[in-house]
Amino acid sequence: MSFRYCCVMFALVPLVASAQDRPLSEFPLWPDGAPLTTGTEPGDIPTLTPFWPTFDRATGSAVVICPGGGYGHLAPHEGQDYAKFLARHGVAGFVLKYRLATAGYRHPAMLMDVQRALRTVRANAADWGLDAGRIGVMGSSAGGHLASTASTHYDAGDLDAEDPIERASCRPDATILCYPVITMMELTHGGSRNNLLGPEPDDELMRLLSSELQVTADTPPAFIWHTWEDAGVKVENAMMYAAALRAAGVMFDLHIYERGAHGLGLGVRDYTPAKDAELLPWTADLVYWLRARGFIGG
Repeated sequence: MSFRYCCVMFALVPLVASAQDRPLSEFPLWPDGAPLTTGTEPGDIPTLTPFWPTFDRATGSAVVICPGGGYGHLAPHEGQDYAKFLARHGVAGFVLKYRLATAGYRHPAMLMDVQRALRTVRANAADWGLDAGRIGVMGSSAGGHLASTASTHYDAGDLDAEDPIERASCRPDATILCYPVITMMELTHGGSRNNLLGPEPDDELMRLLSSELQVTADTPPAFIWHTWEDAGVKVENAMMYAAALRAAGVMFDLHIYERGAHGLGLGVRDYTPAKDAELLPWTADLVYWLRARGFIGG
């Protein structure tokens, strides 16, 4: 089934930055070391990797992308492939390498990483040719849980902070959730919860990290998709988040497709524009939604 809520079209104002103004390769979120860090190995260093659209396509919008992997690893096809697809449509994609349980981390390290990523993109928007009011977050599976957590746990920034990045808001302007883990309660994905919260989390912490219980009227609008036959993460996760948004009066676009295993991504690996004809239907639905929300033109 598919529920489509109409959105207001915003005027697109493409922004252009010279090539030297923006990062072209992976960079650390905290140059002097992340809070709660326990080492200096790659897994201890959260980073962003940018994927820029060509200047003739760029719309000035951006999305921070949280790959899935059960909070134990990061799936490339849910990171760089999404970023390349978004760039194809004029949206700058920033793939987040967040800290994981396999490197010894649990909540709140992951949330700190995605919040810092959103602040970083927003704080640098003017220099990078981006619109600070069109910065979204995207995630699949456990990465969808992280994206939904970022969409329900945010602040306006600390105006008194010495670090200019910390002065920026970490609220996303839009949320894209692909077969997401949403709840930490009964219908959760057990592996993701264990990696994020440990084997015996208390009820209060599980409720705090159950995104369907944290939605408010200020939660960003969302595009959500899942499949009925997903055996990895129950489809009820997507439905619960949509229901919470509906109850709060927040717009969303929910797509539940009958067929498809967990972890589908785009439906192709190593995305290039030559593979557009092979993409799953949700990708066209997403483009429609992003256009309606003013993230892309045409």
